[in-house]
Amino acid sequence: MKQRIAHIALVVADYDEAIAFYTQKLHFDLIEDTVLNETKRWVLVAPKGAQGFSLLLAKAVNKEQLDRVGNQAGGRVFLFLNTDNFEIDYQNLLDNQVEIIREPITEVYGKIAVFADIYGNLWDLIERTDN
Repeated sequence: MKQRIAHIALVVADYDEAIAFYTQKLHFDLIEDTVLNETKRWVLVAPKGAQGFSLLLAKAVNKEQLDRVGNQAGGRVFLFLNTDNFEIDYQNLLDNQVEIIREPITEVYGKIAVFADIYGNLWDLIERTDN
């Protein structure tokens, strides 16, 4: 038996502003944007070069979901973006005025910085030393 995680749902306030952030500021690919009904779309984005994994941008539809937008992990880093060129990707964050939460540091496992997405979810940008 073989299993893998294909998508992680990321609750967003608005489909189009989330797509714009991920495709224009982080340079993710828009994999799919399919209208399911008047209020729901199936929207997948993924980092360039990602294989077999994407984020499902899921628009919040009630108060409970709206309360989770930007805080799905209770203030902890929620998502981890591995890179093979930290300097270029970090400079891209700066150039696109993405909020940097923690400046780059070098740990035993690699170079890391923390940034916030459009809603405040925390991400690690990591270039691992074991790449």
